[in-house]
Amino acid sequence: MKSANVTVRVEPDVKEKAEAILSELGIPTSTAINMFYRQIVLWNGLPFRPAKPPIRPLSRDEMTDEVFNARMAEGLAQAKANQTAPMQDVFARLLGEIDNGKAI
Repeated sequence: MKSANVTVRVEPDVKEKAEAILSELGIPTSTAINMFYRQIVLWNGLPFRPAKPPIRPLSRDEMTDEVFNARMAEGLAQAKANQTAPMQDVFARLLGEIDNGKAI
């Protein structure tokens, strides 16, 4: 029998987005909160490690022209200053990061 209430303040946009996702999953908000509380009890703490998602590079479509032009200018300056690496070394490093789960 459920008889305790939980009252929290949440930013409106976070609430709206979370409830939309829960709705798509067919889970009422109260059920999701109950599930979360049960997991806290089960794990004797948070059921996940609080973390920020990894930062991924922006695609060209996501960049403003100013950001894109600044990145191109930075790359040109690095090339002119001979701050370069052989392509095979770059690909070897990238493939190593992918194999180790570090690359996005």
